[in-house]
Amino acid sequence: MSTIIEQIEEEIAKLETKKVKENTGNIISVADGVAKIDGLSEVMYNEMVEFPGNVYGIALNLEEDEVGVVILGDPSRLKEGDQVKTTGRLLSVPVGKALLGRVVDATGEPVDGKGPVTTDETYPVEKIAPGILPRESVNQPVQTGIMPIDVMTPVGRGQRELIIGDRSTGKTTIAIDTIINQAKINKQGEANGDENFRPLYSIYVAIGQKNSNIARTLGVLEEHGALEYTIIVTAPASDNPANQYIAPYSGCAMGEWFLENGMDALIVYDDLSKHAVAYRHISLILKRPSGREAFPGDVFYLHSRLLERSARLNEENGNGSLTALPIIETQASDVSAYIPTNVISITDGQIYLEPDLFNQGIRPAISVGLSVSRVGSAAQIKAIKQVAGKIKLELAQFGELQAFAQFGSDLDARTKAQLDRGARIVELFKQPAFSPIPVEIQLGLLWAIQNGYFDDVEVSKIVAASESLQEFLSTRKTDLMTKILIEKELTEKIEDNLKTAIEEWKLTFS
Repeated sequence: MSTIIEQIEEEIAKLETKKVKENTGNIISVADGVAKIDGLSEVMYNEMVEFPGNVYGIALNLEEDEVGVVILGDPSRLKEGDQVKTTGRLLSVPVGKALLGRVVDATGEPVDGKGPVTTDETYPVEKIAPGILPRESVNQPVQTGIMPIDVMTPVGRGQRELIIGDRSTGKTTIAIDTIINQAKINKQGEANGDENFRPLYSIYVAIGQKNSNIARTLGVLEEHGALEYTIIVTAPASDNPANQYIAPYSGCAMGEWFLENGMDALIVYDDLSKHAVAYRHISLILKRPSGREAFPGDVFYLHSRLLERSARLNEENGNGSLTALPIIETQASDVSAYIPTNVISITDGQIYLEPDLFNQGIRPAISVGLSVSRVGSAAQIKAIKQVAGKIKLELAQFGELQAFAQFGSDLDARTKAQLDRGARIVELFKQPAFSPIPVEIQLGLLWAIQNGYFDDVEVSKIVAASESLQEFLSTRKTDLMTKILIEKELTEKIEDNLKTAIEEWKLTFS
């Protein structure tokens, strides 16, 4: 009997009686993915709030008598009067290499039917960007495989390069080409077993797109073997505005895991115009005042706090990098509209795609005059620097002379030669979608055009000549191409070998 009493006494001694404080409230109204809540006195800005049925939301509006919460997930299950409680934590998403090759939603949950993501680590969706001291200047290239970009507006690891243009001018294609090209470089680097090789992992964030477009992108990446190095974060047009608003920050958090663990990542935001529209929906429901062009005044902060998180860190901080390629859609080529000017002023340069060039069949339709990289040749290997210098100047002069020559006046021989060279460069820069060109082959093509090997080829046959030379260099001159990759600069010996190779090709191409 005494043993039972002792056991009871032991259990009573273990019992801890303490007050548990929970901050709860009730839903006043639910509309368009936003809940107004009464009674959440101690809620924090951007804190996760828990609704019944395992539904979560984010507190965005903290007012005197109510809290505006954006609902993540299905709002149809919630009704007025439901009890809500605070969680005391910020919204976090799973991170790590386990996400590579997967398609996840804005909260990091897989939507590709391949089972759960096995990773224990999570990162907060909103995070303060690295300061100036941990950063390093950008001086390592991100090869896009698109010749006019790699030559004239190069992108470096840790840079933010905006892709801007009207609808259907090939903005997404440039981003997908870059992801495919990096996957090819990764495979090549792994096959060579180079210890110093640093692979570049990609994150593609699809905001407000049709599911069919996302499926097409997924198919292209799979077909080119790039999906295994890529995370796809999707918030399609059918999703509620809250998920579209959160998706870029979730993708960025996944990219920051690579950045902080000494690796390199590339993130594509496709596109931030739709992101701003989703934020505008939320703001209007939360009754935030509209500013210019009926967008809330904090749209600049919306994008700046996202893009500032891309950086290249110095040696002491792990030497990682996160490169951003945000995409913005313009209306009728209006670069001076509210959101385009915002993002142009946040980024380190832009690739501007012109509808007129696209309609003329010049694809990628990159405008030489309006495209710029504020990192410049620091993000190029020395070999490309040696041949790329004159190209942009020649193309810019060609644009001016072409406008002048339209008046049909007699042209002197020098002007005519400049026009001919410019027309050939324009043709050389034409490139089909999803077929990036390796940097060493780009070098061969540029060297050939600069040294006059295309001058006697008809302008209409330049594309065919370019394809023929690419095939010749990649199949019959692999040793020379490998040497260029290793040396990374044009030595006299390499120039002699290039000259011999191109003269040999010239005999085969008629």
